[in-house]
Amino acid sequence: MGQALEVGSDNPVLAAHPRLTFHQGAWTWTVETKNGASTYSVTDGRQTLTLPIHWGFGAGAQTWVFERNGKFYESLVSYYPAENALGITTGDEHLTPQTLEQAMGRELTMTDTKLCFGCHSTGAIAGHRLTLNSLHPGITCEHCHQGSLDHAEDAALADFSTAPPRLRDMSAESISNFCGECHRSWETVVRNGWRGIGNVRFQPYRLANSRCFNGTDPRISCIACHNPHQDLVRDDLFYDSKCLACHAPTAKPTSTGKAKVCPVSTSKCVSCHMPKTTLPGGHLHFTDHQIRIVRAGEKFPD
Repeated sequence: MGQALEVGSDNPVLAAHPRLTFHQGAWTWTVETKNGASTYSVTDGRQTLTLPIHWGFGAGAQTWVFERNGKFYESLVSYYPAENALGITTGDEHLTPQTLEQAMGRELTMTDTKLCFGCHSTGAIAGHRLTLNSLHPGITCEHCHQGSLDHAEDAALADFSTAPPRLRDMSAESISNFCGECHRSWETVVRNGWRGIGNVRFQPYRLANSRCFNGTDPRISCIACHNPHQDLVRDDLFYDSKCLACHAPTAKPTSTGKAKVCPVSTSKCVSCHMPKTTLPGGHLHFTDHQIRIVRAGEKFPD
């Protein structure tokens, strides 16, 4: 997540794609980079609105946020590496712009704006206020480990007493809530009523819906499978040992008893029990963290 936010001319996606265009209905969008500066334009053939790109959100797929007349907007089109092209921003497929400004993007509330910058950067929020002048692109140590900068200074003087709390000392539920501050916790999703296939993006919520999640067993927490300091491992085989920590015949029982042993296979468990799910629009694919026996044709369980 160190590249969760790219700023201005340092954006490698835009540098590698100096001109991108997308057409839908009456509208044509163009993202262009010249002489280290990038712009986002939309036109209906008669009028054109062009804005500078300052903030690019996403380490792979990328959406842009603009500030115009004191308001923030999320770009209506985004870059998707799977197609190496622009497409309608995920979640905005239902929008039918009637004006040039609507075609530019969706207006963000201040709450949405703070969530965007707060989760994709470090130092953008101070005292619940948006402070973009102190923003550091991407996720740094200080974002997750408050006080880590002071600790680094103290450690240089051989004082290790100010080390931030270790995630591994937290319960599975506490870790889920901690990661859920950005990836969305069970409580956040339920409180906001985010139903439907779109909530597959919210891994802590989906994991908490699994029958085997009890909030105390460290074998089923976010960091049991993922090291937040390393790139995401995409090889299904890597996760077999994580699954078998509970589901092997010799595994220690869980708080609810002995976990069942899969009668089909002990290889690539997640390929069956954590299916890949495609969001509307077909651009993005997520692993569903609601662990279960998946049956063909069943409705998405949300």
